[in-house]
Amino acid sequence: MEKDLLELIDYAYSGEKYPIAQIISKIETAKNLDFRKQLFSELTKRNQGKEEGLTIGITGTPGAGKSSLLGEICKDFLSMAPNKKMAIVAIDPSSNISGGSILGDRTRVVLPRRENRIYFRSQPSQLELGGLNPYTYHVIRFLRNIFDYVFVETVGIGQNEIAVSLISDVSFLVMQPLGGDQVQFMKSGIMEVPDAFIINKCDEESLANSSYYMLQTTLEFIKDILPDQNLPPIFKTSVVKRTGVKELLSYILSYNKRKDKNYETKTQLKKWLVAEFGHWGLRVWNEANKSPNQTVRLGNILEKTQSKVLYEEEEDKILQLVQSYIK
Repeated sequence: MEKDLLELIDYAYSGEKYPIAQIISKIETAKNLDFRKQLFSELTKRNQGKEEGLTIGITGTPGAGKSSLLGEICKDFLSMAPNKKMAIVAIDPSSNISGGSILGDRTRVVLPRRENRIYFRSQPSQLELGGLNPYTYHVIRFLRNIFDYVFVETVGIGQNEIAVSLISDVSFLVMQPLGGDQVQFMKSGIMEVPDAFIINKCDEESLANSSYYMLQTTLEFIKDILPDQNLPPIFKTSVVKRTGVKELLSYILSYNKRKDKNYETKTQLKKWLVAEFGHWGLRVWNEANKSPNQTVRLGNILEKTQSKVLYEEEEDKILQLVQSYIK
């Protein structure tokens, strides 16, 4: 283990922003497997017996006010959770022409100077579908070890992108009043995914209530296909009037469920495998799981395992397997 990395991790635990940014920048570089092995091995040692931070996914259509809402959440967080720390990872769209990104979400989140309890990081989407960056998952894995709450704000999305729900313990869909009628709500594939809904920009009471009841009626109609067949909570918020934000944050602070991290790890490994080696790589994976003589064993994506699945170890196995087929 490099001494410099150990020092960076020490400073990161104390909330120092520059060391955290340095570690994230290394995570976001290509061919970073060796660095990630060292980093997450050390974090695992330090965090034994400690629960990882809660991951909160914030997604919704462009212009729904996700960044402004997060800015208000930050202000209330400092007073409502005095002994806790939070991080925000905000994904901004990349240009299809230049590939560049403005990273403008941070302009809507104003943080107190030298406040080490809140950390903000912007990422370009790099033209990835689903609202996330290719490195977002590993950045979140790192931040979960340092912070109590990790908020992930996606790029403005359409009707069926659900990537953020796969890496979040609780996910919110942010909407705005009069965002569509009941048919529009029902045909959106994303409606079955969020754990809760936020109707933001509720500056005008009658419009907000109209959208609230329309959404509630729609959810009751599709209740049979929702998880546990329970209606998810709906929050009405307004950044202008500063209403509903405290109630939303109270719900998040009291939320104590965690999703299966093994299933999450395997899902992300499968996603990486397809991105790196295409459907040929996926066929290799499937064949390896079926063969009784295969020396490199990979976890079945649907398999329930008791022990923790370590991402970097599994990634190493996949690379060995692919190399054995190429030879």
